Amino acid sequence: MIVTRFAPSPTGYLHIGGLRTALFSWLWARKNGGKFLLRIEDTDMARNSQQAVKAIIEAFDWVGMSYDEEVYYQSKRFDIYKEYIDKLLTDGKAYKCYMTKEELDVLREEQMAKKERTRYDGRYRDFNGTPPVGIEPVIRIKAPLDGIITFVDGVKGEINIASSEVDDFIIARSDGIPTYNFVVAIDDALMGVTDVIRGDDHLYNTPKQIVIYNALGFTIPKFAHVAMINNEQGKKLSKRDGAVDVMDYKHNGFLPEAILNFLVRLGWSHGDQEIFSIEEMIKLFDPKDINKSSSSYNLDKLYWLNSHYIKQKSDDELSFLLVDFGVDIINNSKKSDILNATKERAKTLVELSSQIKLILEAPKSYDEKAFAKAFKDESAKELLKAFGSSLEALKPQAKEDYHKALEDFVSQNSIGFGKIAQPLRLALLGELSGAGLDEIMEIIGLDESLKRIENITKG
Repeated sequence: MIVTRFAPSPTGYLHIGGLRTALFSWLWARKNGGKFLLRIEDTDMARNSQQAVKAIIEAFDWVGMSYDEEVYYQSKRFDIYKEYIDKLLTDGKAYKCYMTKEELDVLREEQMAKKERTRYDGRYRDFNGTPPVGIEPVIRIKAPLDGIITFVDGVKGEINIASSEVDDFIIARSDGIPTYNFVVAIDDALMGVTDVIRGDDHLYNTPKQIVIYNALGFTIPKFAHVAMINNEQGKKLSKRDGAVDVMDYKHNGFLPEAILNFLVRLGWSHGDQEIFSIEEMIKLFDPKDINKSSSSYNLDKLYWLNSHYIKQKSDDELSFLLVDFGVDIINNSKKSDILNATKERAKTLVELSSQIKLILEAPKSYDEKAFAKAFKDESAKELLKAFGSSLEALKPQAKEDYHKALEDFVSQNSIGFGKIAQPLRLALLGELSGAGLDEIMEIIGLDESLKRIENITKG
């Protein structure tokens, strides 16, 4: 059975790059009818944040990526790690190192002076003497002294690293806390993880983890290291570019379907297809199709996808989602008309809610530049008053009635449509962009339309 995992550290928010890695792992498990595990790597007690843990769980719930089994917390597994550290010590595959920080600093300075790669020199590897007094030792694993560490990466192909490049690295600090590479290898092995899909910033952790797997006789999983997401200038993604908390995307009016569709295309493709349902992603995804090169974050594409998914939502779904953005039209008899008038123009739920508020709430003020533009002709107010009088006489009800009233007024007064459209739009919305005029008037009704016209023309 395929078993994948996502293992974030709760020292900060879950950002978009982390969610993409999780998505790839989740899709591969779901495609193969396997398991997807969520493991919180919280051994760094000083930097852990319960708020970050909560945000990670919330993000998974929001995007609908379900995980199997309970969430694993490394902080609750220290007894397990100690058991395996003791086993390696007993088997002579790890040892206590009493080297002080000062000694290590001197060694590094000497190596740098000789232009050698800085590394631990193994001085306590076969130590049988009396331990120095007052020094709490670290535990180092015995890395192979010769040969090649080889693995086939699912994205990058075969990777060969000389064993001499991996020194006897620390697997437990002097306070007994196990190190990152050690706990990751132990957990992946004990949890039966078969496929590790992660960012390529972990590529050079892999040889160390293989050393641990081999020392304990564990089965080595398959690895796939995914290239980073860059901004549009080809540099590391920053908060300004979009590397923010995943939940910020929710608060900014993005839909989870759009986020997942956007992420799956950052580094993976299936022909020229751009829009994927979750079912299609699961059916088509394969790690071997992940690009070797970095992908580029494109906010315009995310907006385009979000706009697409907004249009795909039913009126009931959209009205429910809009409540979180200050708009409640769930029981509005004109709900469908309101959404039809606005959703084509909205890239986010924030924009959609703003457009709906413009229609449903009478303007309290008018954009100054828009006012100057709409009423630059002195006759504009009188023209708008005349249109109001014609509406009052016609008593239109349906959208088509309002549309005909506008057409007839333009024809009868021998004016261009803009002559009435701009002042009327400003009267109705307070600005010069938004839904169709006939749609707006049909939604708010004749009385409210006349009231808004009177408000802007009086005085």
